[in-house]
Amino acid sequence: MRSRCRSRSCRARSRTLPVRRFAVRPGQTLCRRADDPVWDHSTFSKNRDRLLDADVARKLLEAVLRHPKVKRFLSDDHFSVDGTLIEAWASLKSVRAKDGSDEPPSPGRNGERQFHGETRSTTRTQAPLYRKGKGQPAKLYFMGHALIENRHGLVVQANATAATGRAERETALTTVDRHDPGSERRLTLGADKAYDTSDFVAAMRQKCVTPHVAQNIKGSAIDGRATRHAGYGMSQRKRKLVEEVIGWANTIAGMAKVKVRGVRSVRHAFTIAMAAYNLIRMPRLLAAA
Repeated sequence: MRSRCRSRSCRARSRTLPVRRFAVRPGQTLCRRADDPVWDHSTFSKNRDRLLDADVARKLLEAVLRHPKVKRFLSDDHFSVDGTLIEAWASLKSVRAKDGSDEPPSPGRNGERQFHGETRSTTRTQAPLYRKGKGQPAKLYFMGHALIENRHGLVVQANATAATGRAERETALTTVDRHDPGSERRLTLGADKAYDTSDFVAAMRQKCVTPHVAQNIKGSAIDGRATRHAGYGMSQRKRKLVEEVIGWANTIAGMAKVKVRGVRSVRHAFTIAMAAYNLIRMPRLLAAA
């Protein structure tokens, strides 16, 4: 049963007898009578922080990967990483100067805004203004990050941060450390041109990771040490699998624009989506095995 808000969803559950039977309050088993009380919208708020504090989404993803039927499909040495912009559910009219020196927004839905200096949203303080590229409008964005293994394209790590120009590369470094801490095995990491910077490539090599990053036309940090091997071309082909994951998350899992507030809530939702993607992939992988 889907609804636009929690309170409306709870009202619908209280009026639908087949669903109401299972909508019980803590300490109860089943709603035996039509007038038995059910939980209300405050239950979501009380338990939301518990889910975030316990990092339930990450534990769910790890539990899926530890399952014996899933573990045999994972690669231990070859990975790909990518990021995606997640638009915050907020209007640009909420963006004001941090020091309060700007003018209030013009009236009307399409009132003009002038952004100068340091700004932030008054309703989504952790989602900065960010542009997808040249000529694109600035919007309030978070950024999701996915690390996949290259054998079957299953997600092994997921994260979400504020959208910045360095967020993809900085998160990739921490994600590799979290997935395989202290490893001395030689790993490979495929990525697109956004990761082709000298500092990122050097940091990867210090971590015993070979950066199979797509080369920029001018000033690439990737040299013949990586491109001369056949594995570089294979990683470039396999890294397209992570784009399939990102596309599924945006179109099917609803991660193109999220209604939750704060980086922690966005990270929770994005990680749940990545775990769901792995579960959806498993029936086909098991059938083909």
